[in-house]
Amino acid sequence: MSEFYIAITVIGASVLLLALVSRPIERTPLAPPLVMMLIGIALGPVALDLLDPAQWGNPYLILEEAARITLAIAVMGIALRLPRGFVLREWQTLAVLLCLVMPLMWLVSGLSAYWIFEVSLLVALLLGATLAPTDPVVATSVVTGSVAKKNLPKHVRHTISAESGSNDGLAYLLLMLPILLLTRPEQTALRQWLVQTLLVEIAGAVVLGVLLGLLAGYFLERGEDKENLERSSFLGYTLALTLLALGVAKLVHVEEILTVFVTGLAFDHLVRARERAEEENVQEAVNSFFTLPVFALFGLMLPWEAWYELGWKGLLLAVTILFLRRLPAVLLVYRFAPLIEKRDAWLVGWFGPLGLAALFYATLAMKHTDEGEFIWATTTLLVFTSVLVHGLTASPLAKQYGRKFR
Repeated sequence: MSEFYIAITVIGASVLLLALVSRPIERTPLAPPLVMMLIGIALGPVALDLLDPAQWGNPYLILEEAARITLAIAVMGIALRLPRGFVLREWQTLAVLLCLVMPLMWLVSGLSAYWIFEVSLLVALLLGATLAPTDPVVATSVVTGSVAKKNLPKHVRHTISAESGSNDGLAYLLLMLPILLLTRPEQTALRQWLVQTLLVEIAGAVVLGVLLGLLAGYFLERGEDKENLERSSFLGYTLALTLLALGVAKLVHVEEILTVFVTGLAFDHLVRARERAEEENVQEAVNSFFTLPVFALFGLMLPWEAWYELGWKGLLLAVTILFLRRLPAVLLVYRFAPLIEKRDAWLVGWFGPLGLAALFYATLAMKHTDEGEFIWATTTLLVFTSVLVHGLTASPLAKQYGRKFR
């Protein structure tokens, strides 16, 4: 129990310190998720040995639930930050990113693992699926803050945010296909993927999210008209809506992260500009408080020995994924995305970071298949590499873009 309170104290103090020195940190290459991950490493078994998640229970279950709640809060924050109607208005650009770029990332990642590690094709595609979604927490750290707002145009920041918010749920389709093929007869797996995964879990998430968001927006409007709602309770209202959407989605067995994102979009469609402006101001602080601590947990859980066993193949895969997973795909198809110009394609292609979404999917893969050790070791290595490299390059590249094009 004392170790638990040590964790609460240190992580709370770390988030508080980041808030107090947020401006100086923005002038450095260090992104907040990277800082929290490094704090976790420093406190973990390989350094100071103050905290060990293995003593708290099942660390993978802890990370799964922490990642689920964190992702829900992050995608809700993205939905509320986007301009009203952005997803519907820019559907063609998002369709290119979700229907072309994301499957290409899946295939490139999977085939790279298949070639380097010589695992079975289905296991390689399973790993590729865990790496398909771009992370909303790391992406938020890339596109928010004074440096990003000063140097990056709004359409680039909104595009990266909208993609990271939506593909976390939609990548579930790519994850479940190899899981089902690994655990069921082929015909049964394909039928369950089409009916259960696509029609029930994904389509159901969209329908449920629209209903919850519109109902929440309607009751908020009615409450304001009757002066029943305190302005100070608006933030609590959106946080409660996040948990409501997450809980209902789990209870009715639809994809929960997509449900939360769609709920946020539908809700934001109805609330007035005054509430939106207020929420935009507070949402970044909420994201920092609720989303950054899980990166410290990730730093505590890094499997150093498993990475050592991967050897040079692990390093080769990390470099391959870093440079070939996303950037070539975006450069190949950006011409079909009206919102992405040539000068933007390099930036959008580079900033597709891995993070909590990949870890969350890795825990699901471990739960449903027998390939847990390989999936966990490789996914954590690639997430560590992405958080490190993207965290160090976000601010310098944003400034370079601003000097050249703004």
